[in-house]
Amino acid sequence: MVDFNEAFGPGDVDGGLINVVVEIGKGSSLKIEWDRENKVMKLDRVEPAIFAKPTSYGFIPQTLDEDGDELDVLILTDEPLPTGLVMEGRVIGVMKFVDDGEVDDKVVVVPSDDRNTGDAITSLDQVQPQLIKQIEFHFNNYKALKKPGSTKVEHWGDVAEAIEVIHESIQRWNDK
Repeated sequence: MVDFNEAFGPGDVDGGLINVVVEIGKGSSLKIEWDRENKVMKLDRVEPAIFAKPTSYGFIPQTLDEDGDELDVLILTDEPLPTGLVMEGRVIGVMKFVDDGEVDDKVVVVPSDDRNTGDAITSLDQVQPQLIKQIEFHFNNYKALKKPGSTKVEHWGDVAEAIEVIHESIQRWNDK
């Protein structure tokens, strides 16, 4: 397996284009995570089917969020993306999120070249409000059967706030 953190940097962050490694495809209830130490994608757990991911999900290489993991990314596409795929995403915002008392933000992207719908999307304001509600509901509730109240979407931020979060995560990576 490729070590994604060695093979790929975060991308052109100031230009709003980032590299994303896909961990989980849209619609999956499998919680797959990058195991940095062993350099493999690893099944962490199986979630209840009612909490399948509303978007594909991944991370930005060479970043660390405040929870100690690579910075998470929500990828808005019509189709699910396969685990291990590397793509370039256009940053459109950030979901500020707390999980078990730790900051666990999610940068939101669309593919940088999406000839169906993505090229028209440059901010969260252009995403269907129902999808935003579904994403927020998912993350506020996906641990409710095991640990109610342990997750909370704090707010949605714009592109500038997302880029700031990415830069802070790059700095954490560089400082480790």
